Amino acid sequence: MPDLSLNAQSHANASSTLISNSASTAGWRAQVWQMMQARPGLTLAFIAALGSLLILLTQSLYQVWQGQAAIGVGLALAAGTAGFLATAFGALPALVIRQLPQQLEDSLLGFAAGMMLAASAFSLIIPGIAAATTMVDSRALAAGVVVLGMAAGVMLMLGLDHFTPHAHEKSGPCGPAHERCGKVWLFVLAIAIHNLPEGMAMGVSFSQGDMNVGLPLSTAISIQDIPEGLAVALSLRGAGIARLHAVLIAIATGLLEPLGAVLGVSLSGGLALAYPIGLGLAAGAMLFVVSHEVIPETHRNGHQTSATLGLMLGFALMMVLDTSLG
Repeated sequence: MPDLSLNAQSHANASSTLISNSASTAGWRAQVWQMMQARPGLTLAFIAALGSLLILLTQSLYQVWQGQAAIGVGLALAAGTAGFLATAFGALPALVIRQLPQQLEDSLLGFAAGMMLAASAFSLIIPGIAAATTMVDSRALAAGVVVLGMAAGVMLMLGLDHFTPHAHEKSGPCGPAHERCGKVWLFVLAIAIHNLPEGMAMGVSFSQGDMNVGLPLSTAISIQDIPEGLAVALSLRGAGIARLHAVLIAIATGLLEPLGAVLGVSLSGGLALAYPIGLGLAAGAMLFVVSHEVIPETHRNGHQTSATLGLMLGFALMMVLDTSLG
């Protein structure tokens, strides 16, 4: 005969879980709504950026439906996969290393920041202006087109940073309802905000099948993904995650690179003007991440000089890559 009391207790536990989840969702929505009311300008800009992304993606998907798929899909996916593998390679040493000297870690992150800065300039902004110039026949208007894309990228990242619960190693948790998320999820969401624009940049750079634009950018991002993968895995270990789990989570976050690459090539593979706008959007998003996240993290521990030297080295290496591969 079934144990009615046990069944009743199971149903009660299930109901309690559903009520708790509903309450958490309602609480998150309430906090997001309060933040939207407190920052109406940011909210409108974020909605406008999302709307721009939706328009670009819709027109690209329409062309795919018409049998005019972007020529660089395969190249973009390969580039995103390379970024994922580089992240995984960088995370593996965390199996035997618990932490790096803080000065070395800040130098490596500075190096990654330098490569992202140079990639934004040499492989995104300059090619974007060149591409737009051939379409609008005016360098001033071409620069305006790229700046429009950059503004959309910045607003997108600012909105994601403001409205997404996440955590940073030094500054701690932030975003709506962050107290309802586990620390692992907060770290993962922070990494997602960081990695998504890198994948999008690779996708955009290959959307026209141009190796001169895509190859140096994707090479640079893959190189700087190695120290980033290690930093993520070590941060997770420092947060109390077991070493194997920390490495696996860090490796899994690298999957955002191929996903972002597919999104990037979709955004820029449709109408002609979408290409320079997409390059500008990726540049704006990457510049936001460097200025808002990476550089401040490298300057919190008194190693500004080492971090700056690392940044200059990364910038110089990217400049050489762009000159030799572009």
